[in-house]
Amino acid sequence: MISSRRFLALAVVCTVLSIALLLGSWVSHSHSAATPPAKIIDAADFPNLQAAFDAVPEAGGLVKLPPGDFELTEPLRLRRENTRILGSGASTHLINRNEAGAPALILRHPNRDNDPKARLWRVQLADFRISGNSESGDGLLAEGMNEIYIHGLSVDHNGGHGMNLIDCYEDPRVSNSIITYNGKAGINIVKGHDIAVSANQLEENQDGVRCLDSYNLNLTGNVLDDHLRHGVVIENTYGSVLSGNMIEECRATAIILDRDCYGITVSANVIAHNLNGLDLRDAWGCTVSANTFTIIPGQALRVGPRSGRITITGNSFANSHIGERTRRKENYEAQWPALIHATGILLEDTSDVAITGNIFTGLIHEAIKAVGRPQRIAVVGNVSSDLGRLDSKRSEPFDLDSGGNVIGLNAKR
Repeated sequence: MISSRRFLALAVVCTVLSIALLLGSWVSHSHSAATPPAKIIDAADFPNLQAAFDAVPEAGGLVKLPPGDFELTEPLRLRRENTRILGSGASTHLINRNEAGAPALILRHPNRDNDPKARLWRVQLADFRISGNSESGDGLLAEGMNEIYIHGLSVDHNGGHGMNLIDCYEDPRVSNSIITYNGKAGINIVKGHDIAVSANQLEENQDGVRCLDSYNLNLTGNVLDDHLRHGVVIENTYGSVLSGNMIEECRATAIILDRDCYGITVSANVIAHNLNGLDLRDAWGCTVSANTFTIIPGQALRVGPRSGRITITGNSFANSHIGERTRRKENYEAQWPALIHATGILLEDTSDVAITGNIFTGLIHEAIKAVGRPQRIAVVGNVSSDLGRLDSKRSEPFDLDSGGNVIGLNAKR
């Protein structure tokens, strides 16, 4: 039989638990009532796109953009996180009519002017087109966005960058988009971290992709063609990989590593008929492997005086030879893009470079040339043939000075 004291204690406990449950339910109900849930917004129900964007609740949601041309004279702004903007393919067309350098679309925390650390998280953009004019700004300007995801956009003819990602530090992703004819870079990334840029097509921008002051760029499987200056420019970035990209007919240089780059691998890319190929201007501890440098008339691969500790292995440097003949006529007097011939490696006063297992064929000069006083260069196990096509007197394929350099076990003809 339960004593009166134990019964009283049990009653008190039950009462406290009941009150706690009631309070918890009230707090939960009050919170949900004060904070509207995420929702689906059909932009067709609003007078304009900005009104639809402004209707996104604090919890975020999905904004569905209908087909049609949407002309903008000032930037369209998204100020909410956890939001996906979904178009109807290229038939959803944002047209920037601004001629004062303003972007078409801005993603930015509303308090960022007062708090530079203010950020938005998890914004996604998919399946619509952004275009501009020669006097407009960026197609997309995203600033202070974490985990931004851009997929399936068409971005073209903007006066600024196609996509400009500033301080989008955590995990920015750009994939399966086509970015063309923009006045500056197709994709410009500043202060990013763990960056994925994959399976995009970029054509006839000023530069293809720029990545500055960043970490861990993964640039894979992209097609870059006909850029008016450079293909890929990477500065002050480390721990990155460029792999499986096709970079063709850039008027200046296909790939540049500059300003304290280190720990970067450039591998399995096709670098075809750019004026210059890969320029290591300021790069350390990098690997260049299994790339194909075909008909690069300026300089296929340069290692500059502010670069060193470089591994160069398993690459092919070649002209347009297809067995019995050269497919493209080598006109040494032509101007770009009719300038067609092949070059090798230039070492400028660098140090600690291993060059192994490469093949050099059909070049206008030697395979490897050193200027200045390169130190500790090892050239071993390479193959060279049909060199000096422009020289009246053919020189040795591997032209190195002294300084602890080693040349050995190379096959040449």
